[in-house]
Amino acid sequence: MTDQLFLSIWLDRHARAQRLQHFEKMLRLFPFSQREQPESVLSIQGIDTTEPPLLERALNGPLDVDALMAAFRDYEGEDVAYTVESWWDLWQFDEDWHLQPVRVALSCFGPAFDNGTEREATAQEDLCIDFGPDSHFLPQEEAPETMKLIESNIKSLLRLVHELDLSLPVEKRRLETESGENFADRLQAVLSGGTQIQ
Repeated sequence: MTDQLFLSIWLDRHARAQRLQHFEKMLRLFPFSQREQPESVLSIQGIDTTEPPLLERALNGPLDVDALMAAFRDYEGEDVAYTVESWWDLWQFDEDWHLQPVRVALSCFGPAFDNGTEREATAQEDLCIDFGPDSHFLPQEEAPETMKLIESNIKSLLRLVHELDLSLPVEKRRLETESGENFADRLQAVLSGGTQIQ
C-alpha cells in the first residue's frame, strides 16, 4: 500500500523571518526535470488550505526561479503559503524502466497559515516537499533490476536532503509518510547499511 512521502523542515528561530529567502534557496537547489513534461503550477494561498488561491498560474518549460520569487513577493504575509508543483526525474517501471518526470510539490508556510496538518500553526514546518507516493523509493517485486534503479532514486532523495541540510539553517527535519511513519527507517533497511539519515 502506497503512502505520500514528505520532507518537512523547521528553520531555526532566527531564520524564520526570512523563510521566503530560504524557500528561494530550496527552489534553486532542487533538481527540477529538464525533460518534456506537463505544466508546472505556482500557487499562493492565504489563511489555510480551504481558502481559494490568491494566485494560481500554470507555467510551461523549465522553471524561472526569479519569476517565481517576484510573484511570491507580491503576496508576502504571515498567513500566506507558497507552493510550486513541478517535476523531477526518477526511475519508473512501466513494462520496462524509464527515467522520467515525476510530480513534486515544494511549499513554504507562513507562521499564521494553517496547512491542514494536526500541528498548531505555530508548530508546523516552515518548508515542505511532497515527493508523491513512497513507492518511488521502495523495491517493486514484479520489476527486474528493481534494487539497482530504486537505489538510484533513493540516492537522489538523500543527495537532496543532504544539500538542503548544508544550505539552510535547519533546526530539525522529518522524512515521513502521510500516515506518520518515519521513512528514514525504511530507507535504511533498503540501503542495507548505506548512508545514514539523521
